[in-house]
Amino acid sequence: MVPGRNSMEIIIAKFSHWWPPLKKGTPATLRAIFFFLVLFLAAYISSLCLDTSAFLSIKNEPVPTNVEVVLVRPENLTKLEEPRTPLPAKLQTLPERVLEFPAIDCSGADERKNQTRTCPDRGKEPTWEPARGSRGECPSYFRWIHEDLKPWKASGITREMVEGGRGSANFRLVIKKGRVYVEKFRKSIQSRDKFTIWGILQLLRKYPGKIPDLELMFDCEDKPVIRPEKYSAEAAALPPLFRYCGDRRTVDVVFPDWSFWGWAEINIRPWDKLQKEMKEGNKIIKWEEREPYAYWKGNPFVADTRKDLLTCNVSDRHDWGARIFIQVNLLDWFKESQQGFKESSLAKQCKHRYKIYIEGYAWSVSEKYILACDSITFMVKPYYYDFFTRSLEPLVHYWPINDRDKCRSIEYGVQWGNQNPEKAQAIGRAASELIQEKVSMDYVYDYMFHLLNEYGKLLRFEPQVPAASVEVCSEGMACSGGGEDVLGLGLERKFMLESLVKSPSLSRPCEIGHPFESQELEKYYKRNLNTIRRVQKWESQYWQDFEKQG
Repeated sequence: MVPGRNSMEIIIAKFSHWWPPLKKGTPATLRAIFFFLVLFLAAYISSLCLDTSAFLSIKNEPVPTNVEVVLVRPENLTKLEEPRTPLPAKLQTLPERVLEFPAIDCSGADERKNQTRTCPDRGKEPTWEPARGSRGECPSYFRWIHEDLKPWKASGITREMVEGGRGSANFRLVIKKGRVYVEKFRKSIQSRDKFTIWGILQLLRKYPGKIPDLELMFDCEDKPVIRPEKYSAEAAALPPLFRYCGDRRTVDVVFPDWSFWGWAEINIRPWDKLQKEMKEGNKIIKWEEREPYAYWKGNPFVADTRKDLLTCNVSDRHDWGARIFIQVNLLDWFKESQQGFKESSLAKQCKHRYKIYIEGYAWSVSEKYILACDSITFMVKPYYYDFFTRSLEPLVHYWPINDRDKCRSIEYGVQWGNQNPEKAQAIGRAASELIQEKVSMDYVYDYMFHLLNEYGKLLRFEPQVPAASVEVCSEGMACSGGGEDVLGLGLERKFMLESLVKSPSLSRPCEIGHPFESQELEKYYKRNLNTIRRVQKWESQYWQDFEKQG
């Protein structure tokens, strides 16, 4: 553009050869006519070059200010170059198609609760092809799937093996052509079985048509029970029994626990909702402004190790740096419900610099909630693991507490953290980030996806629907009897509808890593053990120095 000349002057200059020059003394009226004629021609020719579809598809798009207006002759319109200004992003990509399932309507369900609700006939299993690629590589704890299924890798899984788990199982679950059937053997604790089955139904909605036909036994109790030596001695088939946790002596297949979809009995919301609340809850009080003590709240009477923890509470004789609170029975929860669960809100319990995790009868579902706080987790030596905790490392994600000397171990941990606030905060932050980023519901479903697919590959028989089973579906579970719960608040139905998968995933599942090499696992165990021993050495030295001073 010529300096000092505006766009209109340039246009007039370019069109000056289209009419004879005006002679000096030409009337002003004639000059005005020629001027407006130029404007009309310029507007008409420019309109031929415009792509009106761009204006129809973009709303409130800012007008570019760096576009130079160049007027061209009509005969040259077919020779236009590509526009110098790139198209807006809205024109470069088409919107992704999101298929939504029909909404579940539970109106009038309470009046029909004694009636049998049939599952809708969806006809042929829908074909699901995501718009995006994979979410990338799965978190490292997915590799434990290979370890959990390793006992059956060589032999495969026969029907005899599956039936071998019936004595301990709460239910048998069969997936056949995308539909789910359940045969119940005995009632589970609280609503564990309901929400576990509900979670599997949501997996099938997230990845429709991608879960193979399979048959499995599920035990909703706490302690793992499948010990290989027992079955080898009796020459019996080793059963692949699914449950929520495992230990080093057993080979139960570890599966995400029921509370990821809600724990109605104590008003713990589905993980997808609660996870976001806890992330915001971490911002309420800065770490350095939190109470400089180790906090624990729960039922101490389910295990001796928890009873022992009570002795670490503050007393007139000594302050071990721990603050222990008892919450035992249903009356406590009724009282909490009347107060709106203000005191038991997990998102509001990140008020202390340190939070204690201690197992109960076995593994405790509270572990992920404690780790989600960016307070440093004081982990009393665990003997059980769930599906993701095998990836935790001492001094990276938690501070190890000696289970045989809890009180002194807790006091030293508090002293160390208060004297090393930056290091303590880093440990708490690493655990919180792992829970927030690597244990999201997307990854929980991906873990289930890979576990069930790998399990399905090992089956050496054709899954069959038992005569005693019933078909279950999201519509039936949410609306038939889902309004009942022990607190009388309708939380079962509420949590099911909150955790309902409303549409298939836009992405493929993450890509699971290869199995561990034996040397790799050996190094991992050795590194963790050496770190724990190093902390114990620090503790021992601390108390030796303390006793010398005393």
